[in-house]
Amino acid sequence: MFDLHRLRLLRELKHRGTLAAVATALSYSPSSVSQQLSQLETEVGVPLLEPVGRRVRLTQQAEILVAHTEAVLERLERAEADIATSLTDLTGTLRVASFQTAALALVPPALTSLRASHPRLRVHVTQMEPERALPGLLARDFDLVIAEEYPGNPNPRPDELEQEELCHDPLWLAHPHRAGTGVAADATDAAGPTARLRALADHPWVLEPEGTAARHWAMTLCRSADFEPDVRFESTDLLLHLRLVEQGHAAALLPDLVWDGCPATVPLHQLPRGQRARRLFTAIRRGRGRHPAIQACRQALRETVGASGPPGRR
Repeated sequence: MFDLHRLRLLRELKHRGTLAAVATALSYSPSSVSQQLSQLETEVGVPLLEPVGRRVRLTQQAEILVAHTEAVLERLERAEADIATSLTDLTGTLRVASFQTAALALVPPALTSLRASHPRLRVHVTQMEPERALPGLLARDFDLVIAEEYPGNPNPRPDELEQEELCHDPLWLAHPHRAGTGVAADATDAAGPTARLRALADHPWVLEPEGTAARHWAMTLCRSADFEPDVRFESTDLLLHLRLVEQGHAAALLPDLVWDGCPATVPLHQLPRGQRARRLFTAIRRGRGRHPAIQACRQALRETVGASGPPGRR
């Protein structure tokens, strides 16, 4: 029988990429991780790692072993869920990651609901963008991730993860009020969503950083309107985006959750059809769906969305 602890280290290496990253995540020394994996190679009887420059990568046999390890860990997650279900009181720690606007608008009311119904459940929340949170979920850094998906930019869907729809969050073209901002009058008067976008072609923009799904979507949207946006500000903080628009410094593409049901503070216009909402969902590792803490958290989030109605300008 292979040692499960060493198998998990091999799996961690697949998801985290380097021995140093595995060591940091698990509070080991890199030499200790390397030693454990060498012992696993001896147990298996074939090479599991091969050097690539200063790094290592998994051999074909190691990939086979990791696939079986995933199946074993999924079964253990189901066992953990069954044990938790058999208990009358929900305890332990649930680790949740959420992107900014959901963390602001949806997570606090859900936490209030969970505290009332399951006071002994400890919920640990980390604000993190989906590009990092979903790999962290695979690496077992989190138990549940609240993530987003932009129109025309579907996320990868690893077999190891399960998704559940939460809601659709409308997306808007936001620009400063006309006075003193340099925004042309036809930015608001232009006929049609694409024309409104194009009318802001020469105006400064604030977008999320390169490499994010939101940035890719925004660039594609602007290019489909036949212009390259003048991106002068970059940030994952959408409240900063809003502040820059409010004070006349930039145009932006903002989701409805930024206002959390409150009246909009800047002019908003619809985007072209097919580009008007992002999809919000929760993701978990396969096998965790029956865990009562996961079920309770998802239920609290659904109730939060349901209590305020679907997002939208009201």
